[in-house]
Amino acid sequence: MGRYAIEPDNATKSAKAKGSNLRVHFKNTRETAQAIKAMPLNRATKYLKNVIAHKEIVPFRRYMGGVGRHAQANQVHGTAQGRWPLKSAEFLLHLLKNAESNAEYKGLDADHLVIEHIQVNRAPKMRRRTYRAHGRINPYMSSPCHIEICLVEKEQAFARGGEEPEKKKVSKKKLQKQKVAASRAEGSM
Repeated sequence: MGRYAIEPDNATKSAKAKGSNLRVHFKNTRETAQAIKAMPLNRATKYLKNVIAHKEIVPFRRYMGGVGRHAQANQVHGTAQGRWPLKSAEFLLHLLKNAESNAEYKGLDADHLVIEHIQVNRAPKMRRRTYRAHGRINPYMSSPCHIEICLVEKEQAFARGGEEPEKKKVSKKKLQKQKVAASRAEGSM
């Protein structure tokens, strides 16, 4: 077992998984990982399946040179550029499944797991060659990556739904009108 970049606060309430030297583009995988960071496990798996089906998009925020703009990205994520990186989503789905089975082996509840830490690092490039004009040869490199995930069981993250909804903010002008209307109603009585 290798070393992780971050160790969870409570090891008994967490599960980890990692993949090394994965033949999947680093840049696409990094953007996909950022999209699912801090998501509950069930939502993250659903999101990645939707990305594969082109129903939800992965916003590209850092590695976005030459990435096309899509309405899907603008509607939800507040950025125009995005893609549906199929291979990255599949690799992350497999890793999440592995982390989930590690959690179940530890006796954790899969419904309360949240992705607390996810990290993608560049792995050593793999080398091939491509043939150019006039007898020259150029490199044809791949950009593999290492991925690590840490899931943590959280109770309070899902308890919020039962409480009463937050009160709607009321402007000062509206508050003043309500006060005036209340004072008039009291004055007439």
